[in-house]
Amino acid sequence: MPVAYATLPKKSANVSLAESLLIEAKDLGLNVSQAAEAGLARAVSEKRAEVWLKENAEAIACYNDYIEKNGLPLDEFRMF
Repeated sequence: MPVAYATLPKKSANVSLAESLLIEAKDLGLNVSQAAEAGLARAVSEKRAEVWLKENAEAIACYNDYIEKNGLPLDEFRMF
């Protein structure tokens, strides 16, 4: 479930952006702060997923080995 960052208190931050990208964003009427926040939120989410996969790689591999050797639990009751 995504975190609703829009409702949280804000903190000012200095960022450097490509000038042409900033000009185009403003010309298109984009809210640069909201766009940057959305991009950062997406990057944080992707990094969290990457870290989780690394931290749980051994458990995932063990489970996959179990399934390969024993099949899916309750597989005998599947209708397809």
